[in-house]
Parts: sequence; structure tokens; C-alpha cells
Amino acid sequence: MSPSLRGTGRQYWVAVRAMIVLTAGLGIVYPLVMTGVAQVVMPAQANGSLIKVDGQPIGSSLIGQSFTDGKGKPLPQWFQSRPSAAGTGYDANASSASNLGLNNPELTKEIQQRKTTIEKLDGADAASVPADAVTASGSGLDPHISPQYALLQVNAVADARGIEPARVEKLVKSMIQGRDLGYLGQPTVNVLQLNLALSKMDPTGDEGRK
Repeated sequence: MSPSLRGTGRQYWVAVRAMIVLTAGLGIVYPLVMTGVAQVVMPAQANGSLIKVDGQPIGSSLIGQSFTDGKGKPLPQWFQSRPSAAGTGYDANASSASNLGLNNPELTKEIQQRKTTIEKLDGADAASVPADAVTASGSGLDPHISPQYALLQVNAVADARGIEPARVEKLVKSMIQGRDLGYLGQPTVNVLQLNLALSKMDPTGDEGRK
């Protein structure tokens, strides 16, 4: 075998060994190590930030969900989430925005319809409806709404549950999450966590006596 062929063969063998080592190291060892570390350091986050009731998962604090009846009509006894354009709604396998521009007639129609629904459901004036109440997020999975939208729904939710509005408002304010790291983004309210806390409220106000 000529020196040139031996040199070429050696280069191929070096490339193959490098591929095997990198594949094993970065494709197997590294993911296993990081998975193990995540399970020890942040097990809840590593497993999807699931929210459980009586040991059964009811959702994730990272993914929004709807609180509507079988026909998609908002249930007044629950706080409503931000609209979703992900699949049929909040589909983690189809995360996306509507991709409709601000002047798109279809989007304009959807926004007006959502405003009309909120006006009827919450007794709100159209001018007081915040943007996140009528527009979907970029992912379509946003589990949060603005404090303004949450507070806008207080009276309707309180009326549907027979609870004093002041108590429901106090609950909402206690669930407001501040800006990330104190300065990133805007304050938000996680809708699933809010509704879970709401479900534990006694209309008579006797929670503390149980």
C-alpha cells in the first residue's frame, strides 16, 4: 500500500473514532448526566412543572388551558385564559401564533368577537379590555394573563360562585407574580393556579375554620 493510501486510511479511521467518541459523549453520556442532575436539583421543573390534585396531574404551570364547556363557551365560575392559536387551543404539539397581521380582517373580526364576549360575560366596557384578553401569545401556550385581565373578571366569577367580590379580588392580588428577576417582563397571574386556589374558597368565608 502506498504511503498516500495509508495516510488517507488513517485519516478516515481518526474521523470514525472521533465520531464514535463525540456521539457517545454528547449524545448519550451528557444527556444522561444532565437529566440526572435536573432530577436531583429541580425534579418538578424537569418533569414538566405539573400541578396535581389528590396525586393526579391536572395540568402544567407552563401550559395554558381552556375553562369552557363542550361548545367552547366560557364557564363564568372560572377565570378565563388568554386566547390560543396553538392547534385547537393550547396544543403543546402545535405551538404557534396565528401569524395574522394587525390589519388582517380575520384577526380584526376575532378580536371584536372576543371583546363582545368579554363585555357580556364580565360586564366590561370594550375600552377597558386589555390586549392579552383578546390576542393570543406567540406560542399559543401562555399560562398567564395580566393582572388587569384577571381583575376585570372578578365580579363575574364572584357572582357565579356566590362569593363576595372583595374576597375574590384579594385572592387575585395574592396570586400576582412579579417581573422575572425583578425587572424582566410584566407582572402576571397564572390562570390554572388561580382557578385551583379559587376552587378551595368557601362562599361563606369559613376556609380558616376547616
